[in-house]
This record gives sequence, C-alpha cells and structure tokens, in this order.
Amino acid sequence: MEQKQQGNHKGQFGSNVGFLMAAVGSAVGLGNLWGFPYKMGANGGFGFLILYLILVVLVGYVILLTELALGRRTGKGVVGAYETLSKKYAFIGWMGAIAPWMILSFYSMLGGYCIKYAVANLGDLFGAGWGTGGEDSAVFFSEFTTDMAQTVIFSLIFVILTVIIVRGGVSGGIEKFSSIAMPALFVMLVIVIIRSVTLPGASEGLAFMFKPDWSAFEGTGWITVLSVAGGQMFFSLSLGMAIMIAYGSYLPKEQNLERSALVIPVADTIVALMAGLATMPAVFASGLQPGQGPGLLFITLQTVFSSMGKMGPLFGFLFYGLVFIAAITSSISLLEGIVAVAMDKSIEKGRKPNRKKIATILGVSIAVTASLVSLDGLGANGFPQFFGQSTWLDAIDLISEGILMPLGACYCAIVIPTQWVDEEATLNGNKFRTKGFYDFCIKFVAPIMMVMVLLGQLDNFFGLGMFS
Repeated sequence: MEQKQQGNHKGQFGSNVGFLMAAVGSAVGLGNLWGFPYKMGANGGFGFLILYLILVVLVGYVILLTELALGRRTGKGVVGAYETLSKKYAFIGWMGAIAPWMILSFYSMLGGYCIKYAVANLGDLFGAGWGTGGEDSAVFFSEFTTDMAQTVIFSLIFVILTVIIVRGGVSGGIEKFSSIAMPALFVMLVIVIIRSVTLPGASEGLAFMFKPDWSAFEGTGWITVLSVAGGQMFFSLSLGMAIMIAYGSYLPKEQNLERSALVIPVADTIVALMAGLATMPAVFASGLQPGQGPGLLFITLQTVFSSMGKMGPLFGFLFYGLVFIAAITSSISLLEGIVAVAMDKSIEKGRKPNRKKIATILGVSIAVTASLVSLDGLGANGFPQFFGQSTWLDAIDLISEGILMPLGACYCAIVIPTQWVDEEATLNGNKFRTKGFYDFCIKFVAPIMMVMVLLGQLDNFFGLGMFS
C-alpha cells in the first residue's frame, strides 16, 4: 500500500503506449541522432555496428529489464530504490542521480544548438536576415559557438522548455508530450532519409554502414571499438543512471515488464540505424568526413543542406527540428530521474512532494551549469580545461558516460537479486520467456563486458595505452 501511495503522489503513466513513448523518447535522443553516426564514422563503420548490436542484446536488454524491475518493485527513484535493497548501496543510487544532472549540463547546450540551427534554416527558407545567409557552415558554426550571449540564451530556452514539460507531471506532461513528439520524429526522420539516400554518391555512405570491414579489429583495436560502442549504448538506452528506475516506479503492476524491456532497445536501435541512414549517405555524397564530433551535426550536415539548393533550408529545418524533438524527449527523462529522487526525499520526511517547485529548483541549477558549458564554446573561448580534455563537454562526458554510467550498470547487474526481476516479470500470470537468457547474461556476460567497456573508456579518454 505504501508503494502505491507513493506512486500516486509522484504520478503514474496512464497507458502502456504512453509509457513506451516516454521510455523510447528517453532512449531516442542526441545519442542516436548525433552520437551514433559520428562514433560509427570514427570507429570503422560496420564493425562498430556489429559490436553495438551485440552489446544491446547481451547487456542493454538485461540491464534495462533489471532497472525497470527495481523501480517498479520499490516504487522509488534511483537513490531510494538502492536504499530499499540496502543502505550500503545508497552510493550507487547517488552515482545514478549525479550522472543525468551532469549530462543535462552539456545536453542543454547541444539542444540549444539544435534550436538555433532549426531557426536559422527557417530563416533561409523565407529569406529572412536571421538565417545562415549562405555563409560557409564552418564559419557560421564558429561565429555562433564563440558568441557567448547567443549560446547561453539558446541553452536556457532548451532548459526552460524541459522544466515546463516535467512540471506538468508524468501523465499530463511527459507522457502527453512524448505521445505526440515520437510519432512526429519518426515521420520527419523518414523524410530526411528519403532525401539523403537519393543524393548522388549516397551509395558510398550505405556501403560504409553495411559493407563488412574488420580493419578496426586488428590487434586489440576491437577493445577500443567495444568501449566506444558500450559507452554509446549506455548513453543511448539511458542505462546506469536514474531514468529507467524512475520510469519503472511509475509503471502500473499490470504492465508486462519483459515486453517493455524488449520494445525499448529495439525501437532505439532502429532509430539509431535510421539516424545513420539520414546522415552517412548525405555526408559521403558531399565528399565530407564521417568521423567528426559535434561538427558532423552542425557543420557537415549543414553543408549538405546548403548544397541542396532551394529545398535545402526545408530539409535543414526538418532535420534540426527532429533532432530537437529527440533531444527534448531525452532531456525531460534526464530531469525526471533527478526529480524522482527529490520527491522520494520529500515523502520520506512526511511531506507531499511539490513537483513544480522541485523541477524549477533543479532546472535553475542545470541552467547555471549549462550556461558555463555553453560559455566554453566547445573549447573555442579559452576556458580552463579538465582531465586532459579539449572541451568542457568532453570532460563532463568522461565522468558521466565514461565512468559513472558503466559503473552504475555494473553494480546493478551484481547487487540486484535476480529473484526480484523474476517476480516482477511474472506478475499477473505473465510468462518470463527470456528467463534463461536473462539469468546467464546478468550473471556472466554483462559484468565482464561492462568492465571491458569501462577499462576501454578510461584508456581512450586518458590515453593510458593499455590496449595499444
């Protein structure tokens, strides 16, 4: 009864479809539309894709199911969920709460960039003075990132929109927005794909994605590719942090947990592949390099749109509009994961949690850090750097995606009783059809692969040379 009351105070998903749209919206974000294509481009294309798919099946699915089960069983956010298991595991929960807060610091900056580019392409479409004006994409990007006022303003707009949606609650805010935004994203993505794959020379991009090439696996190179693919998987599926545990706590007991845990990674992977189809053929058709970081999204692809003639601004607006939708559906889940922790703490103190107040206060803290990351201008504005990284984005990404998330997922696999997952998966007479597969992967495969991912990430970020 206590768990049910907590769920009522915090909110619940109104329908199975609504939950899936919100969960898929969390998984489908910049990790798919920005991270997946450029990381694939920088790590051998097809070989990266194969390792990514293996990790999704053997690690992503089992950790996702475990986190959803933990959230629903306890009815609490990430900190309270691990404290319910044992007070000594509270630190795992706090790692899971810190990670999304850190990610939002740079995610909001990139989301602001998406708004800027959607607006700029709209300006070009109508011949307005606030478009790109046909300026070289690299120059336009440099001018924008070094314009501190603009970058901060657009980042703050993104944070404000995120807070407004989360203040609306689970069913009235997150579920309602995601149920509209996700179908719209798929439609817009299909439109961009059709244009991308029909460009002259697009076949080279398709070959890069799907033609077998194992050169990246020579020697110990496969470990590096594995670590990058693993980091991408954790980031994309929102694993090893607060999100899926929070969403699990809002799930009705009638929900088929196993089916949900299968649908989410499948949908996420499909969108990641669609993102690759939207970007890589266009990149190769324009004779550009596929292995860039933010430059792939904001320089390379803008160059592609600028080369399409009169229709270029339309496709540019559609593309950056869909990237914005993907980003905002993920950012609301990142903020919700932290909000859930704060609401749990209010309930523990005997108070009814004030969602709007909590979301606003946390939003202000994120606005401050997002502004600082924006001011760095991806390393262009001479700010002091950390951990040997060239940008504040990379430094924060190192701590969150490279360390906290793999560690959190590894702890999750080790400390959460498989019996809990069995019981949650078989509620209401549901059959746990993948039980044998789940038990084997969670005990043996997932911990080993996550340790390898963590070591590879540390080696990559710090240049330790462990696998060279």
